[in-house]
Order: sequence, then structure tokens, then C-alpha cells
Amino acid sequence: MVITVVCDVLGEANNGTTIAALNLIRSMRERGHTVRVVCSDQNRKGEEGFYIVPNRSFGPLIDAYFRKNGVKMSFPDKRIIDEAIRGADVVHFMTPFALGRRAVKLARTHGIPLTAGFHCQAENLTSHMFMKDFPLANKLFYLTIWAHSYRHCARIHYPSAFIRDTFERAIGRETPSCVISNGVNKAFHPMEVERPARYRDRFVIQFTGRFSKEKTHRVLIDAVRRSKYGDRIQLVFAGMGPLYEKLRRRGAKLQNPPEFRFFTREELVKQLNCADLYVHPAEIEIEAISCLEAIACGLVPVIANSLRSATRYFALDERNLFRNKDANDLAARIDYWIEHPDERAKMRQRYANFVREHEYEHCMDRMETMLLDAAEGRRYVS
Repeated sequence: MVITVVCDVLGEANNGTTIAALNLIRSMRERGHTVRVVCSDQNRKGEEGFYIVPNRSFGPLIDAYFRKNGVKMSFPDKRIIDEAIRGADVVHFMTPFALGRRAVKLARTHGIPLTAGFHCQAENLTSHMFMKDFPLANKLFYLTIWAHSYRHCARIHYPSAFIRDTFERAIGRETPSCVISNGVNKAFHPMEVERPARYRDRFVIQFTGRFSKEKTHRVLIDAVRRSKYGDRIQLVFAGMGPLYEKLRRRGAKLQNPPEFRFFTREELVKQLNCADLYVHPAEIEIEAISCLEAIACGLVPVIANSLRSATRYFALDERNLFRNKDANDLAARIDYWIEHPDERAKMRQRYANFVREHEYEHCMDRMETMLLDAAEGRRYVS
């Protein structure tokens, strides 16, 4: 099967959409399929199977903001996209932005079946315009991407039932859905590691997520300040993003200032195995594979009970949840898990069984079936 994967954003593996795209590309190639990739990652020029379009500029200020988020947008060059999709059995776009929309038009012209990933929650966009709490703005975003992109798809891949239900409720109809986790890579597993000397006598709390408003790092920082054990706790924030300086200044007030850094996959696996607890305070989340990666490494999670986050469904017990944006409640949960190491060990075993449902190879089997179904013409009629 020849698969064309269209990626508006593809570069360093510093965001969930890029990681999901790279996993899909790698997995389908390993299974013997020909995968063509359309993106604007200029570092991949000359690599076999990559069709590189120019980067798109929105002016110095907006371009600088994108750089802070570690992304570059793509210019929808018709000639290059057309070259990449001609003769494909199926075209799969990752996000419904300019590159994806142009691919939709060209694929329909050539009669090639379309599938898509749903990796952009409305609030991921509207939060940058200070409108994430305006339901009408979020609804209009969903209606727009349905009209221009998703209504033409034979299958839509949703990383969680939560985001499928959110989207379908907004547009007022069912879609040709396939709910499939993005999957936890087998590299994430419990392992013996030597804890760095700086962690001696400290309780290490990890959070992996882009430094942006919707990830709500500040609540975790404030919770540690209110914890009975604030003098023992060491926060580690894995990621990058525009709020780095603000978060660093806020964290500097703690007795043990947080560590902020970007980890490679190998480094992150070791870091997670050094930690004692994983906290996911994000208010807005389609799935949060980072939380699953932590669980796969043996960490017990404490998760924000946000109605706009799929991650809350990873909680096996009320002790794994705290009230959204409530630093006092989070501090109480943190204190509980520090004071009850035996309960933490029991919960770790329960989560070892839970995470098996999200194993990478199982998820990629289902993705392959979805693409094959679309290519063979088992289409959804809207």
C-alpha cells in the first residue's frame, strides 16, 4: 500500500502531533508499506520519501511566537503536494490547516480516499487568542474544520473517545470514527537507574508537557509551595515552550526550584524511572501520551479532573484525581502519596495492567487496519 502522510507541523519531536506522525510513518514503513511524507522540515531535504514544501511566514511577530512553541508552519505548494499524492492508495493528513486542506482538495480531484488524525483540540488554538473559555469560538473552530476537511474523510482517527464526542457534539453529527490511542512506545518501561546525587533525600515529581497556558504548570508549582513536604519535593518539568521564563520565575520561589529542560526519548525514560510521582495538571488535553509514558515507567499519576481533558479517564481511583486548577486539593493529593508509599506500590501494580491497553504495536495494528479499510473503498457516506 502507498500511503501519503501530510504534516502541517513536523520537526523536532517536541509536541504530541509530531510524535504521533513520526510513530505512524516509522511503523507503516516497518510493516512494508511505502510512505510518502509531505512537510516543511527543511532538515529532511534529500531524505527518501520526503516531499518538502517551503515554510510559511506570517510576519516577524507571529513567526517568533511559533518558534517559541518549537514549530514552523508549512506553505501549501500545490505542485509538491500533487507529486506526493499521485498514485497513493490513501492520503492521511495530521491536522486540518493549510497543507492538510490543500491535500484534501487534490486527493478528491484524483479520487484518492482520505483519512485524518484529530490532533488539534479547539482550545489549543483559541487559548492563544485568549478565547479558550468562549464556547462559541471553540464551536466555530470545529464547524470550520469539519466543513473544509474532515467531512471528506473515509475514516477519522481520534486518540480518545473524549475528543471524538467533543467534536461530534459541536458539529451535531456522527463521524466515521476510529478511536485509537497514539500508543506508548516500548522504550518506556520500568528499569533500574542510578538516581543523581541532587535527588538524594528528595521526592521527585515529574510533569511532561509543553510550557503553555493550557498545561497549567503554575498549579503544580503552587501546590508544592502549599505542601507539608515542600522542602523535600523536587519538581522536574520536561518540555519547551513560550512560558518558560514565566514558569522559571514562579518556580524560583520554591525551596527547591524546578528543573526545566527538554529530554530526548532515551533521557526521558531514565528521568521517569528516577521520579517518585507523576502529576498531570493540564486543563486541556486530547489524550496526553506523556502521562501514559510515565505510567508505563511505573509512576502513579495524579491528574486534573478537567472536563476538557481526556487524561482524567486514566484515573483508576479518586486518589489519582484532583480538582481542576485547585492547588490546595493537589497539595493534599501529593501529601497523601508521600505519606503512603505502600499504597503507591499497590497502585503502581494496578497501573501496570492498565497501560497494556495502550501498547504501541497494538495501536499501530489498528491504525494499519484503518488505512487499509479506507484504501479498499469501505467508505463512510456523510
